[in-house]
Amino acid sequence: MCTTAAREFKVGDHFGWPVPDPTDTSFYTHWAERNRFQVGDSLVFEYENDSVLSVEEWDYFHCDASNPITAFDNGKSILNLDSPGAFYFISGTAHHCSRGQKLLVEVMSPQHHPVPESPPPSLLAPQGISPLPMSPSPEAFSPVASSPYDSIEEDSASIMLSSSAVMAPFATFLVVLLLAL
Repeated sequence: MCTTAAREFKVGDHFGWPVPDPTDTSFYTHWAERNRFQVGDSLVFEYENDSVLSVEEWDYFHCDASNPITAFDNGKSILNLDSPGAFYFISGTAHHCSRGQKLLVEVMSPQHHPVPESPPPSLLAPQGISPLPMSPSPEAFSPVASSPYDSIEEDSASIMLSSSAVMAPFATFLVVLLLAL
């Protein structure tokens, strides 16, 4: 299992948490997209004469500050991202949210990187026998350019694809039979 040190993100970087410029109302959306948030990280909101509200999804999209989960107005608020999923924040000051002062943060699930193990012997091909290739995808038979021979190529592809579909169960049976020996 890999563990990553928790990080602290200053919302908006050097800009902080004011109302964004009217020409860039997606400022906080773009800021969030540039970062990867994991469980254990925290957000630092720095602001003056404003507030930060943690809200539900509906409240976020409708800029409704009437029923926040948590509310802060101390000028520097630190919020821990303690679970995976979406976290929604808006300004509690009237009309700030509708002018773009809102933030949606997607927190990734903890990543586990197990040490790869070798497959059990029953799944390995016997010595001297190579595993059969998988059936090609239909995209492998798509014609690239238009020509008078396209219909011939498509018919051939259909025949090859059909024969692959018939042969796949037989090949699987054969591999299982050989493994059983």
